[in-house]
Amino acid sequence: MAHKRYKPYIPPETDLPEITPLALILGIVMACVLGAANAYVGMKAGLTVAATFPATVIALAVLRPFGGGVLEQNIARTTASVGEALVAGAIFTIPAFIIAGVWTEFNYWESTLIMLAGGTLGVLFVTFLRKVLVQDPELPFPESVACAELTKAGQKGETGAKYVFGAMGVSALIELFKNSIGITVIKETMEGFIPFGKYASPVSKNYAHSGGIAWTTPSASPMLMGVGYIIGWRLSALVFAGGLLAWGILVPLMLFAGPHFADVVAQGGESWHEIANTIWLRQVRPLAVGAMIIAAFYTLARMGGQLKKAFEHAFSDLTKMVKGSEASEEIEEIRTERDLPLGLVLLAIILLAVPVGFLYYYFTKSVFGALVSTVLMILAGLLFAAVAGYLVGLIGSSNNPISGLTLSTLIIAALILLAIGIKGTHGVLAVLGIAAVICCAMGIAGDMMQDLKIGHILGGTPRRMEIAEIAGVIIAAFVLTWPLIWLHKAYGIGGEQLPAPQAGLMAMMSKGIMAGELAWPLVIIGAFFAIALILMGVHSVMLIAVGMYLPLHSTAAIFVGGLLKALTDYIRKKKKLTEAQNEKVENTGILIASGLIAGESITSIVLAALFILSQKFPAFALPKPELSETTMILLGFSIFIITALVLIVPSFRSAKETTS
Repeated sequence: MAHKRYKPYIPPETDLPEITPLALILGIVMACVLGAANAYVGMKAGLTVAATFPATVIALAVLRPFGGGVLEQNIARTTASVGEALVAGAIFTIPAFIIAGVWTEFNYWESTLIMLAGGTLGVLFVTFLRKVLVQDPELPFPESVACAELTKAGQKGETGAKYVFGAMGVSALIELFKNSIGITVIKETMEGFIPFGKYASPVSKNYAHSGGIAWTTPSASPMLMGVGYIIGWRLSALVFAGGLLAWGILVPLMLFAGPHFADVVAQGGESWHEIANTIWLRQVRPLAVGAMIIAAFYTLARMGGQLKKAFEHAFSDLTKMVKGSEASEEIEEIRTERDLPLGLVLLAIILLAVPVGFLYYYFTKSVFGALVSTVLMILAGLLFAAVAGYLVGLIGSSNNPISGLTLSTLIIAALILLAIGIKGTHGVLAVLGIAAVICCAMGIAGDMMQDLKIGHILGGTPRRMEIAEIAGVIIAAFVLTWPLIWLHKAYGIGGEQLPAPQAGLMAMMSKGIMAGELAWPLVIIGAFFAIALILMGVHSVMLIAVGMYLPLHSTAAIFVGGLLKALTDYIRKKKKLTEAQNEKVENTGILIASGLIAGESITSIVLAALFILSQKFPAFALPKPELSETTMILLGFSIFIITALVLIVPSFRSAKETTS
């Protein structure tokens, strides 16, 4: 029976240039730059931002003047999105080696091998699954369809690049003047402590008992406000609610319940503000970890039907891969359905397992432990890559719950390794090593499935996209470890400036299971707290838990961005814009917010590199002008006004250029 062929934007019979040197180089450069930017924003805000849309716009803007067609733009975007996907998997896990204390500094070669193996395996795993998933009529692929439409529209006129690059310039300039290791003339936050006064102690009945509320202003960060704008009012409010629970309820409650804190302050040991921060770090954050664990499994449970279908698809696809079919042979003749040879893909997976096995032996100091770890990584990686690809088809890569899937993998791996006698530091290393490779594989798998669907719509050749993606992974893996090293040396991963909540969760769980160092009572309390939220009907418990884990000034800035998005939506309704104008405002706002995120995060990484250089070469040190405290505060306040104007005004101006 003849197979009904899908008709893409570029017909299969048309063989246009795809992997050209310019397209590939542009894609690799964007992968490294956007990946580095997401490393910073992910560890600072606990959220990553999909690079697909800004990469599409940049590819259109750069390639069109050189005559680059749709398929070249498709290759550049596909290669570019590798960086964000790879670094998302990396920052959720690799910093956990530092936070858990099993590494004192980032090991370049181990980190690179983890990203290289995980990313490449993600591409190879998805190659097995592509045919069924991209042609599944039940999978809407919302972000893929939107990106494909953006690419088609870009062939006719305005690309939107000026909004991305303009916002990047504004955000980069602000970061240069407010970063603590830059030219610091802008005060990013103000903080203080409001005491309760003296009350009778519930223990001694004297009036030395006090406490209070630590407060802070939102961070004057265009990047964090851009994150809030993109995720919207509702989700940013949930993140901020977690911050209010931590700093407005839990920390003050613990201060008030500890009469001895007043004596510590009276004797000049620590200030109330220092004690509040210590309580947040040592007691509230473990509560947040317990809440994140429950939230991760609740998220997976809510997606039970989707996960069931994903696993069924995975096993079905693997069966088809082994048996083959007439339909697949017929489709294979079409340019738009040609994948890498499956025999070569299988051989590459086996070859990649060898260096990963040696890495696991280095971690475990056990041949049997290394073999078990490698087999577990391959089996779980293939299965979870299928799950990630399927979920992207349902809800898009921005909502792909890879941290929850990684946590599930980590717990399973920890229990299996513990059962065969791998424990302590070696066990922590092995568990994090397995989780890191699988997390990188899932990040790439979900992202690439989205890219392959875009290519399916536009008429790209899967084999060429897979080759470009592998090239992007290989180069990005060797490059993206450096930003992690610089960020840790300059800001300290796991601290207040770069809390890296997902990595902190992985570190705490691996140490808790393998080394017995988890504050289980606090984690259990946090778990019960999450269960209570679930019973009250709160759906995004993970965001609340992340908000509890992040510093309050970060969650408050994200909330400000959400408020700006709500204000934009309100103005849109009041103006009664047409559907085309509404879409233009929406798309322009997202592009501007993406530019704000990229500008600040890239500048922070550059400043971190300059800071490290300045320690050896003083000539690289930036000047530190001395301004009055009032002036620095006023400059910090002005950032909120500037960010609001940059996000809102150009968006509505763009709508005026759109005809209904």
